[in-house]
Amino acid sequence: MLSLVWFKRDLRVTDHPALALAAAQGDVLPVHIVEPGLWAQPDASLRQWEFLTESLASLRSDLAALGQPLILRTGDAVEVLARLQARFGYDRIVSHQETGTAWSSARDRRVAAWARDRGLPWVELPQSGVIRGLAARDEQSRLRTAFMAQPAVAAPALKPLAEATGALPSARSLALVEDRCPNRQPGGRPAAQQALDSFLTLRGQGYRAALSSPLGAERACSRLSPYLSLGVLSLREVVQATAQARVDHRGQRDWPASLKSFDARLTWRDQSVQRLEEAPPLEWHVTDPAGDAAQLSAWCAGETGLPFVDACMRYLAATGWLNFRMRAMVIGVANHLLGLDWQAAGLHLARQFTDYDPGVHWPQVQRQAGILDADMPRIPNPIKLAYEHDPKGAFVRRWVPELAAIPDAFVHEPWKWPGARDGLSRRYPEPVVDPVTAIRAARARLAARRPSAGGDLRKAPAASVQRRHAHPAQMSLDL
Repeated sequence: MLSLVWFKRDLRVTDHPALALAAAQGDVLPVHIVEPGLWAQPDASLRQWEFLTESLASLRSDLAALGQPLILRTGDAVEVLARLQARFGYDRIVSHQETGTAWSSARDRRVAAWARDRGLPWVELPQSGVIRGLAARDEQSRLRTAFMAQPAVAAPALKPLAEATGALPSARSLALVEDRCPNRQPGGRPAAQQALDSFLTLRGQGYRAALSSPLGAERACSRLSPYLSLGVLSLREVVQATAQARVDHRGQRDWPASLKSFDARLTWRDQSVQRLEEAPPLEWHVTDPAGDAAQLSAWCAGETGLPFVDACMRYLAATGWLNFRMRAMVIGVANHLLGLDWQAAGLHLARQFTDYDPGVHWPQVQRQAGILDADMPRIPNPIKLAYEHDPKGAFVRRWVPELAAIPDAFVHEPWKWPGARDGLSRRYPEPVVDPVTAIRAARARLAARRPSAGGDLRKAPAASVQRRHAHPAQMSLDL
């Protein structure tokens, strides 16, 4: 039997159930399809493409070491699969179960229909604790625990096939716009393994204490999220390595609490993706694409005049990453203080994140916008958060150098500094909103939307989905 293993968001050879199954039952044709339609979507970006290409190079090397390099093809998935079927006459398609956007769901339906019409089985296997067709949240917890307890699957040997491996298209041919991200994490398995090892042996000791602050989170968080997003590491590998680290660090200062918190967030990650798995596929319907176009532009560029918000947005632009507490703040500011459309703001963040995963990102954006849960969303106070997480303004001064000379007492509210009149406004903008007034107005708007006030607090998925997945974590998925 010849199986075409379709690599999608599972770019590894270790603990790869689909690859192991295919190799155990015959020969393997390992394929990744670069889909121009996918990269034309409004949530795609050049930084994500560059991270993907590095990860694909690593995967191709690992597969070659097993006996058969990765075959790369560009085009519509159905057309590519049809050409490969005509060339090789493979007997089935094997892949992981993907939870994505409306576009990827529609593509999978087209592939399934094409395969069904030709009598080709398509075997989709889970690669995490996300369960397709789940009936109840409690059932997910049990099934996830059982899945994570199973041994990680070893990389199999592969029989070489005579076929040109193909090359990646250029970013220009995919019409990806310039997107400088000088401090982006590198893709690929070696970088992923190094991040995991350094977190579990050194950096993770201060995780629990530092994860909320952008100052400490850069080092103390695992930084595994981009590798989990593309499946360069499997979640099971990380869960099992974390369990071993909890044994190794037992009784050592700060380690037990930090690793317990980290392990909980790995669980929350699956719960978040599970929510998107069960909800209707997310369509892009930006009801007011601009809102206030000037405010949207200022927020995207880190030019709102709110220093802590601007520092976070500039840091994200330069690194492709931001700790989740600050992700919650910037999307909350966009939604509630600036009144921007939640999808317009969410799409900008999706493009900025190297670790963009629809199943993690969109449920959190929707929750912050107040359309997902019965509870009212938290309205962030960026000034209060700045004093809590950057009390001396070190983070702000690093990423908003226009404020380098501002005294500590005014760095988070420079408009209150007596020296602000001496040219500060020419170097750094006035706030686009008064934060105190904007917070008060946002609270009033949300209060009017409460059902008890006769309002309509709209929620995306059905109530049954909400009940199964109510969770206090909110934007606490720091990895």
